[in-house]
Amino acid sequence: MAYANAKDGTDLYYKDWGKGAPVVLLHGWPLTGDTFDDAALRLAENGCRAIIPDRRGFGRSDQPWDGYDYDTFADDVTAILDDAGITEPVALVGFSMGGGEVARYLTKYGAERVSKAVLISAVVPYMLQTDDNPNGVPQATFDEMTAGMKKDREHFFKGFFKDFYGVGAISSPVSDEVLMNSWRQTMMAGLRPTVAAAQAFATTDFRPDLKSFTVPTLVIHGTADKTVPIDATGRVVAREVPGAKLIEYDGSAHGLFATDKERLIGDLVQFLTGQAGAMDPAGDQRSAIPLRQEM
Repeated sequence: MAYANAKDGTDLYYKDWGKGAPVVLLHGWPLTGDTFDDAALRLAENGCRAIIPDRRGFGRSDQPWDGYDYDTFADDVTAILDDAGITEPVALVGFSMGGGEVARYLTKYGAERVSKAVLISAVVPYMLQTDDNPNGVPQATFDEMTAGMKKDREHFFKGFFKDFYGVGAISSPVSDEVLMNSWRQTMMAGLRPTVAAAQAFATTDFRPDLKSFTVPTLVIHGTADKTVPIDATGRVVAREVPGAKLIEYDGSAHGLFATDKERLIGDLVQFLTGQAGAMDPAGDQRSAIPLRQEM
């Protein structure tokens, strides 16, 4: 197992799979890098070097009291790249709150250190509902989440993941085992990191960071995402970032890495490697969905 040492001494766990052009896969809240295993494996099999960290406070990384802000998260990515000996530009892929790390990394470290950017169900540019961000999530929703986590974290997340994956009375896009595994990953985090990271993604305004997206950028978002509404995030990025490509997954919820696994992997491999499809572990060729520009 590989561990990088952050500026404040925090040990940061990461996986390092494959050889080739480096791709950093930044997971969402409240999960771990394990959520990217399927995509990382396919990318490694298609000529990429996949770096998959566990964010500080989550998974196998240390759980310090401080450092749950996006400037520190961006510094942590640099610490991991340094530890892995990566000096060439990297592709950054961020899911959900990981998209904020992509944005802040571009602002702090510059586009010369990034080859491409991918935002999947990402919180960029701003999650909180304000007068100038009417499509965001009300503060009361985040307050209720915090209260639920502090009262009974185990019970809260059992319900949270149903919305996360779009599980309802009729629809069940993922197995019970996926729900169980997500709950398992969540319980690996400490309560302090879980609450503090939620505060970070709920209140950090990434609108000033959008000007830093000067590299090829792909945005992927489900139209039925109740966790991170597309009108406040993905569609705004596609409109504000010159040349950004948006792929909308019609009717899909937040957790696209599980609900739309093969389609997502195909889109990632096509964008990151230029290949028309992804080779799965069994050797079958999967067609990638063509990119389309949303206006």
